[in-house]
Amino acid sequence: VQLQASGGGSVQAGDSLELSCAASGQSFNRYSMGWFRQGQGKEREFVAGITWNGGETYYTASVKGRFTISRDNSKNTVALQMNSLKPEDTAVYYCAADRQRLWGPVRADIWGQGTLVTVSS
Repeated sequence: VQLQASGGGSVQAGDSLELSCAASGQSFNRYSMGWFRQGQGKEREFVAGITWNGGETYYTASVKGRFTISRDNSKNTVALQMNSLKPEDTAVYYCAADRQRLWGPVRADIWGQGTLVTVSS
């Protein structure tokens, strides 16, 4: 599986943005998917994860209630809907895939390239 993230951009605080990650290759629906982010000068951190069938989702505390992760196994895509964006959400966002659920630790079998999200106040 190879991952291609898109949808980043520059927005104002309070705006919304949706990131998308397209997977190529086989067995997409065998992977849990997740989003991670890395701000400038910061360590990479977990943002959201979703199990292979979408049955369970996980979020870091700072984005709960604002971000929603979803997947469409028929299209091999995973999305991250980000609402009420804050300047502290500014980061490079990475999609990732793993055979195990992605719920918090920063690890994954497969990483996509990042897409930059900039939120100005």
